[in-house]
Amino acid sequence: MKIKAVLSVTGKDNVGIIANVSALCAKYGANIIDISQTVLKDYFAMIMIVEIDKLTVAFTEFADLVSAYGKDNGLEIHAMHEDIFDSMHKI
Repeated sequence: MKIKAVLSVTGKDNVGIIANVSALCAKYGANIIDISQTVLKDYFAMIMIVEIDKLTVAFTEFADLVSAYGKDNGLEIHAMHEDIFDSMHKI
């Protein structure tokens, strides 16, 4: 069974957001299996489902790295382990 995480990316729309976040995932071994993105006026929003069982760093470090990348580039990026995401949304 593949281990997954949910990445959310929001911020002002700009050229290259998808490419750069995808490259960051690839750099650390996160495999993108699903992606949804939209632009509302000038605001970009994306949710990615990534497989994290082959990460080259610990998941907590990956989450910190993508968050830091976001802050450096005017984006909010949050990575949440699938188990936590699922637990938060159970009734």
